[in-house]
Amino acid sequence: MAAISDNKVVTITYDLSVTDENQEKVLVESAEADAPMVFLFGHSGLPEEFESQLNGKNPGDSFQFSLTPDQAYGDYDEQALVEIPKDVFMIDGKLDDEMLQIGNFLPMADNEGNHMQAKVVSIGDSGVQMDFNHPLAGMVMHFAGKVQDVRDATAEELAHGHVHGEGGHHH
Repeated sequence: MAAISDNKVVTITYDLSVTDENQEKVLVESAEADAPMVFLFGHSGLPEEFESQLNGKNPGDSFQFSLTPDQAYGDYDEQALVEIPKDVFMIDGKLDDEMLQIGNFLPMADNEGNHMQAKVVSIGDSGVQMDFNHPLAGMVMHFAGKVQDVRDATAEELAHGHVHGEGGHHH
């Protein structure tokens, strides 16, 4: 039986809750047995403390831990609220009203071509307010779950930096 460590493919199920403004835990995401989370440990892009909490665990082990904003996606940054001219969202001279809905996450790119997601916050006459914060920025996250499987990553998975096959990336 393999323990979780670098270069292992890890399969977990979990519930993720966040603390709301009333200091109550609210469930925001679940990864169930029929659609577990599968990732390449040490290469996941997940918060370092998330992986640290799972390090050394074995299949069948349960886990429960919380991450503060400092340990996860940082504090909410007001500077990440950006007004973007409406014409940026025009396709063939027409505004895509279906895409441009408050609450939608849209793929965006900065001047250097870095890809990111941004949430539509408001739509004005000439601009669209977009929020480039991570959706969980500023939140205390509470994880409770179970390690389902741990296996060695294949050479191809290690070369590509992500999981292939079931629960992973398909080329």
